[in-house]
Amino acid sequence: MMGMMMAAMAASAMTVPGPNGPLEGTFLDAGKGSPVVVIVPGSGPTDRDGNNPMGVTAAPYRLLAEALAEKGVSSVRIDKRGMFGSKAAIPDANKVTIADYAADAHAWAKAARQKTGARCVWVAGHSEGALIALAAGQNRTDLCGVIAISGMGRRFGTVLREQLAANPANAPIMESATKALAELEAGRTVDTAGMHPALAPLFNASVQPYVINLLAQDPAALAKSLKLPLLIVHGEADLQTSVADAKALASAQPKAKLVLVPKVNHVLKVVGDGRQANMSAYADPSLPVAPGVVDAIADFVKR
Repeated sequence: MMGMMMAAMAASAMTVPGPNGPLEGTFLDAGKGSPVVVIVPGSGPTDRDGNNPMGVTAAPYRLLAEALAEKGVSSVRIDKRGMFGSKAAIPDANKVTIADYAADAHAWAKAARQKTGARCVWVAGHSEGALIALAAGQNRTDLCGVIAISGMGRRFGTVLREQLAANPANAPIMESATKALAELEAGRTVDTAGMHPALAPLFNASVQPYVINLLAQDPAALAKSLKLPLLIVHGEADLQTSVADAKALASAQPKAKLVLVPKVNHVLKVVGDGRQANMSAYADPSLPVAPGVVDAIADFVKR
């Protein structure tokens, strides 16, 4: 318990300049000479702790940062531009691209290097953040390597179609959803007026430009062209991105290290069988991040 107290005590606020105002994050210091990991959040309004207002209160990033500090790994976990502590960075949080987020990851990497004296830092992205980490890792010398956690290995359109089709309740909206996706993939916005209400959040007009940019990304191609060490960590009980995604990244980049962690879900918790047990972990900050996930990351950055 004493160790956990130590880790919690060493946390401090940190800011870097954003486009219109500061970006904010939390630095967790594991001591001089420790490897440093920048933790990049997943999609939507996900904060630096890994929580979002849609019912995720499992605090996976905070718990990951604390568990890494226990193993002698420092971290910076961040709020995305336009959201939470980084609200002042841009006026509209939806007006972003993957390249913007990758640029922010570099700003954090640079600041973390200056703060700690580290020669390079690691960028670890979770879920959609894994794509950002892969984008950030292209042609860079300031990064030690990239860690893709619960990330997509196939294009977002492919993954999204699979997610929609997996739920039988979506049958009535599949045709409409598929049409809309095809338009967005072609780079065109879609009119949501006659759309089924269930699709409204997904194809919300304000996020369509971002979704168009996201659909254009090819995670496997980014993994293939990456010149840095790559760790791919994926829970085998992940209901949001499948093990097929992790394997797609690994086959694109044969030098990558692939770690599949049994019984671990999308928010990095060890879960029992069945959808209910899996989903209830999304709201449980008392469950630790799976030791297999922590060990894989700590071993990779310390080797």
